[in-house]
Formats: sequence, C-alpha cells, structure tokens
Amino acid sequence: MKRINVIALAVLLALSCSSYVKGNETRCVVNTLTINHTTNPLGIDNQTPLFSWQLNCQARGIKQKAYQILVASSPELLRDDTADLWNSGKITSDETINIPYAGKILVSEQHCFWKVKIWDQNGKESKWSSTSQWSMGFLSQSDWKAQWIGLDRIEGKDLTKNEHTRLSARMLRKEISVPKQLKQATAYVCGLGLFEWSINGNKVGSQVLAPALSEYGKRAYYMTFDVTNYLKKGQNAIGVVLGNGRYFSPRASASFFGYPKLLFQLNLEYTDGSKELVVSDSSWKLTTEGPIIANNEYDGEEQDATKEMPGWDKSGYNDSAWKQAESVNPGAPLLCAQPSAPIKVMETIKPISVKELKPGVYIYDMGQNMVGWARLKVKGTRGSKVTMRFAETLQPDGSLYVANLRTANVTDIYTLKGQGTEIFEPHFTYHGFRYVELTGYEGTPDLSILDGQVVYDNLPLTGKFETSNAMINTIYKNAYWGIRGNYHSIPTDCPQRDERQGWLGDRAVGSKGESFVFDNSRLYAKWLQDIDDAQREDGSVPDVAPTYWKIYSDNVTWPAAYPVIANMLYDQYGNVTPIKTHYDSFRKWILYMKDHYLKDGILVKDTYGDWCMPPEEPKLIHSNDPARKTSGEILSTSYYYYLLTLMQRFATLLNKPNDAAEYDQLASVIYMAYNQKFFDKENGCYGNNTATANLLSLAYNLVPEENKKAVFENVVNKTENDFHGHISTGLVGAQWIMRMLTQYGRSDIAYKLVTNTDYPSWGYMAEHGATTIWELWNGDSADPAMNSGNHVMLLGDLVIWFYEDLAGIKSDPDAPGFKNIIMNPAAAGNLNYVNASYNSSRGLIKSDWKKDNGHFDWNITIPANASATVYVPAKSEEEVKENGREVSKSEGITFLQMEEGKAVFKVSSGTYRFSSLY
Repeated sequence: MKRINVIALAVLLALSCSSYVKGNETRCVVNTLTINHTTNPLGIDNQTPLFSWQLNCQARGIKQKAYQILVASSPELLRDDTADLWNSGKITSDETINIPYAGKILVSEQHCFWKVKIWDQNGKESKWSSTSQWSMGFLSQSDWKAQWIGLDRIEGKDLTKNEHTRLSARMLRKEISVPKQLKQATAYVCGLGLFEWSINGNKVGSQVLAPALSEYGKRAYYMTFDVTNYLKKGQNAIGVVLGNGRYFSPRASASFFGYPKLLFQLNLEYTDGSKELVVSDSSWKLTTEGPIIANNEYDGEEQDATKEMPGWDKSGYNDSAWKQAESVNPGAPLLCAQPSAPIKVMETIKPISVKELKPGVYIYDMGQNMVGWARLKVKGTRGSKVTMRFAETLQPDGSLYVANLRTANVTDIYTLKGQGTEIFEPHFTYHGFRYVELTGYEGTPDLSILDGQVVYDNLPLTGKFETSNAMINTIYKNAYWGIRGNYHSIPTDCPQRDERQGWLGDRAVGSKGESFVFDNSRLYAKWLQDIDDAQREDGSVPDVAPTYWKIYSDNVTWPAAYPVIANMLYDQYGNVTPIKTHYDSFRKWILYMKDHYLKDGILVKDTYGDWCMPPEEPKLIHSNDPARKTSGEILSTSYYYYLLTLMQRFATLLNKPNDAAEYDQLASVIYMAYNQKFFDKENGCYGNNTATANLLSLAYNLVPEENKKAVFENVVNKTENDFHGHISTGLVGAQWIMRMLTQYGRSDIAYKLVTNTDYPSWGYMAEHGATTIWELWNGDSADPAMNSGNHVMLLGDLVIWFYEDLAGIKSDPDAPGFKNIIMNPAAAGNLNYVNASYNSSRGLIKSDWKKDNGHFDWNITIPANASATVYVPAKSEEEVKENGREVSKSEGITFLQMEEGKAVFKVSSGTYRFSSLY
C-alpha cells in the first residue's frame, strides 16, 4: 500500500509539473492582494487606490480572462457578497495589477474590505479570494481638529557648538478616559522631526526614525495606527517623545525648519455608536528634562538614565513639574499620509570579535559594514558613562578610522542609573559602521553584551541571485548590504558621514537594479514627490531632494533621475501613475533646460562630469587627465536626447500626441547637431573617445546604424587596451557599460570587469575588505574628504546585468510589469550556473541554468497570467528538449525562430525544464 501511494504521488507531481490547462481541470487561487502595492494599508489618502493580486495556478498556460472586485464597508457585508461601495461586475480584462478603484466616493477615515475572483481563458471561475482591507486617512486638511504643540524655542541649552546643533528630546503626555467599550480606536500622528509614542507604557508600532523625510517647506507625512488593543476601559496615558531628525537641522548651516513639534488626533468609536475625539492641544504636558539629553543624526545620541521618569507614559504619573505644551507654528503647509513603508529594525547581527586596544578601550568588529546602531547591555555604577563610537574601517594600529566621517561625531553616550542590567540603544540617530569602540565599561566586556540593529525601510525582499563564481556572489552580497543600508525613507548617498543626502544622480539607473532585490516601488514613488516638491517655480530641478542641501546647479545628468525613475516604475511595476502625476513637472523641467541651455542643438550645461571615474593617481578623487574626462556637453546633450525619447513615451501613454510630436522634432534637431559636433568619422568615436562618450551615444541611439560597430569597437579598445581590461567610467558611464558590452556581443569583457580583483574594480573593493560598495574606485587610498565605504552609485547597471543578462529575467517594455518576460541569459565567461528568482508584481519568476561540456540545462518558472520570450542556446530547434522530450510535444511552447545561436520560443505560464546542446 505504501509503495502504491508513493507511485501515485509521483504521478501527481509529474502531472502538476507538465499539465496544460484544458477545459475545467484546473482552478486558480487568487492571493497576494494589495492596495497601492501594500498589504492591508491604514490611512491612505488616495481616493482612487490601485488594486493588485496574483494567481496561484499549478497548470501551464493559465490566463485571466475576466475579474470581479467587491468592496464593502464591513466584513459582514462582504461575506454575503454584498458590495455597498463597489461591485465592479465581471470585467473582461487580463490585468491583475494597478487597477484603479471605481466605486462610490470614499470619505475620510472610512474602512473598506474587498475580495476578488477571476475567470480563466476557458471560462473557469475561481473561488473568491480571502478578504483584504484598507482604511482611509484624512482627505482634507480640515479633517485635522488637533493643534500643533511643542516649544518653538531653546530651553536652557546651547543650540550650536562649532556648527553642531544640540537639543534634548521633548517629551509630551496626556491622560484620557475611555468610559465604555471600544469598537475602534485610530490614531493619526505627525511628530517632527522624529517621534516615538506609547500608550500605557507600551510602544505603539514597530517603526523607528518616523515619519518619513520630506520637503518640509511643502509637506510633512503623518502615520495612522490602529490602537484599539492598546487602550483599556478607564484611565489611559499617551506618551510621545520628539527627536530632531532633519527638521531641527543636524548642522546650523543647513536647512532649518523649526523645533520639534507634534500633531496628534485619536478617534475613539464605541460599541454603542458614539464617538469621541482626543487631540493635541495646550492641555498636554511637556518636558525637556528627560533622559535623552541630546540627539543629532550626525553626531549621535546621549542618554542619561539617572534622568529617567518611570511611569511617565502611564496613568497616575505626577507631572506637576512639567510645563504646559504650547500651541506652535504648523510643522508644514500640507499634511499627507505617509505613502512609503516605515523604517524598522530589520535584522540583528552579532559581533565576530572584540579586542582590547589599550586599557579600557575595546574594539568590536560586527563582521559587516552595516547601518543602524549598537544595542548595549551594561551594568555599572550610577552616574558612570559608557561611550560608543562608530567607524567603517580601522587604522593600522587597530583604532577607529574616522577621517572620512568629516564633522560627524558618531558617538552615543549612556549614563548609567546603576540598577542591575541596563539596556541602551538610541532612538533618534543612526550610524554607518562595521566597528564599535567601547569605552567606560566597568569590567571586561565580551561578545554577548553588544549587538547590531540593522535599520532600513521595511521593503519586501524580492530577489535571490547566486552563481558559480564566488567573487560575483560576494559583490552581489556587498551590493545588497549597500542598497538596503541607504534606504532611509529616501535613497541616501551614504549613511555614515555628515551628509546622508538624496542625491538624484546616484540612483537614476541604479534604482532599476535595486528593484530586483527589493520591492522599492513605494519608496521611489514617494521620492518622486519629494523631487516634485523641491522643483522651483521656473522649472529647475535640484540635485538633492529633499533639499536639506539646496543645490540647484541646472545639471542634466542628476535631475534626469526624476523622469528616469518614473519610467523604471512603469517598466518594473507596470505603474503609470507616477508618470501621470509628474508629467507636467517633467515637461516644465525639459522646457526650462531647453530655453536656458540648449544652443544650436547642444545642451551646454554640465556640472559633475562622469563623476568619480578612476583617476590617474591613487590619491586623487577626480582625474586631472583631459584624456580620461568626458566632455560635459556630450554628457548633457546625450542625456537630454534620451530624456526626450522618454517624454515621447510618456506623452504617448497619456494620449498627448502634440507633445509627443514636439519632443520628436526637438530630438531630431539634437541628433543632427550631436553627430555633427561630436562624431569623429575618421576614428569612429565621439568626443575624445572615452568609453563613457561612446557608451552613452550607443545606449541612447545617437549613433547612425552604419557606425555602431566602429563606435563599439572603440569601447572595447578603450577597455581592453588603454585600461588593461578594467573599467574606465565613473557614475555616468557605469550606468550602461555592462549592458552595452553584452548587447553588442562582448559579455566576456563584462564578465572580466565583474571578476577582476585588481584596481579598479568591484572585486578590488571586496579583496581589500569591503563588505559594501565604496564611493570611489580607489576608496582605500584617496583623500578621506570624499571616501565613503558605503555608497551604491558605482554599481551602475551591474545589478541590472546580474538579473537581466546573467539570469535572463527582464521585463518586456512593450508589456511592462513583467506581463511578458524576456529570458535571454548570457552564459558569460566560465560561469557554470546561475540560480536566480524575482518575485514580481505578477508572481514569482525563476531562472536556474547550468552548463557542462556542451550541455545547457535550464529550469524556468513563469507566473500565471504572464508569458515569456525564451532564448535557449542551441544550433537548431530540434536540439532543444523540454522535460526530456521534443519541444513540439510540450504544451505551452511555440517556436518562433533561430537568432544568433539561440532557439527562440514563446512560453506561457508554468514551470519548464529546457535542455540543449550548444
């Protein structure tokens, strides 16, 4: 009997792997429901939220033919299939993502519940999905009944000391009565610059360093919390602690927006139908004499536990010594629901070693350059101080190397209260570090007393990537740590020194590579709003957003990130909303640059050049060699031409044919002028023949067809000969080099670049101890003034290349959001296998290939309701097998053509096992 069951199970497994949907034999499960790319969001302020779901189907070839969405105001109504808000009816459509709400007008604080079912291509109806929900926040500023409260002044403490701002945390409390049984309690909170809060001594939520950063002169973000289970019948206490963040600037010379302040509104709904409102006003109590005596994002946090106030956020506490909170100026002109995921402690890591450098000075090695803070367990005498300082690297004598931190003190200080084991971790600062210097510890510390709290935006991990090459795997791991460490409600340039800004140019193309690793759709959509808010009335777009550093250089290559990232969100997530939202701002900037800087078809304004290309001497930050530098006019004009092609695409998507024609006409003028001025016909190159000049010309389709081969050969010659098989580009050229080399048939050179271990290369960084990505190719020898150990800008298109070219997982721009997947892996160099997956908006995509002695084996998975164009290395169609049989006998596969040594197939959804001789 047991043997029969095993055989039956094997048959069932085989059928599940190879069956193709026919008639009514397979039913799909509808799952992974999201609203605005979020599971069960609270407090959204968009009246046309976007619905998405995925299909979980075992059989091949599943396609959605129609769907029906039900939205109700209660789960009870939804269970009865009663949709009092929206019944879409049966909609004939194969779309499963970004479907806009089209029901009754939504109102503030409304709770909504929804479910969906689909019909497949054979008319088979699925079951209803499980119920998901969302709630509305405030749709009008008039919904706020609360007052901004705080103290708009210094309270007996120095504001500055050599430019270093210093301010203690402000603590606020309010006792309230809950006289009867609660049905629902919802809080809306904006604490600027940063806040943490609690009810009855219990912290509310797991977010840290909240709320999200913003262009405070235009808007700030509030957060919504369901606190029904935090409150009890009778007396309750609310406690809020306010930190400085970027609102109260960490440097006196940077943008200053005001003093920490609070806007708080709590809506209580009782089971008897009555409601009550609790708001921030002058009845709240406030003190600046709490234990957080200083907090500064760059300099660290100081806590004095002898100043703790036990029970301050519980009912019954004697707050007679506290001040009355004051009504203060509004924190921002506009309050919006935070659209991006909160920052959280995402991982805890343990140190790998501790060494006593000299008596009382201990150096902890976390084994990884990380972002967050150290949590310390300590015992000691009341009033004694323990100090932690942080750094990315060590000096030869084993002490911290802090020269690259500039003016950032990166120091956390804790004064003990002397009561047993005490746990210290900061609340309103963070650090980029691998090493921790501990001083003032009583006794001999060991590894158990300290751990690292890894902090970044709570983004789902979407990608996995592994190859047979250990160095590629190490570089990918370093990229992963660098990317997530620089997610801080904006994509920052670095996490350790006195900068930590949202430089646009650092993330233009890099954002796409990141999207394979993390679902960054909400983060980047939010950042586009920051950029929009920072745009000047005349159209100028800043180089940094939010503009905590106000830099409007009217460069092209940096502000280009604004439309480039919107395009990425469309390609990767199928979301056209950012393009719709920001189109007018894009156009305003494009026309501004044309009117101010376009001269005879050439865009003459450039600021940064090909930033951080490898210099001729190891101590230099920037090259002084004219032969290595790419003309600023080539950079700006080629970029501007590319942006016009994006604007044509956007105008077409938004049905603006006149705009599209205008961009096309201007692009034609630039194309002619660019080639007339910069193309060297004799040598087949652009400008002074840098790799970057030629790469951009190729990537942006500025090269006439008959000259492309010659121009590309100059890229090859520059790389192979002049730079001895090494990369020669900076930030700008690196955004295209790996893909262009592969597109033009030289994936072997791309492979060489990524596996090099001598200077300059990503492998050189890893060989010299890097566990993230450096800011400079020569980050171990250049001037420390600009020498971050945790930047991602020099990744360029490397992570895109890993997924799109090595793994062969690429979204078809004609069917965005991975509706159709282009799977064309480059078996580069001596790679024996690549095993990768990407959890797209439509479902999981897998690509796992191996090659050995002329045999190519490839397992792929295509999510339901999607398709793929698959390129299998082979000499003919007949040499390709699927699951051990002729492809023509496998369901879900259609042969298209032979192309450059590969058999090309159209493949429907499902799991496939290809094999071939090549």
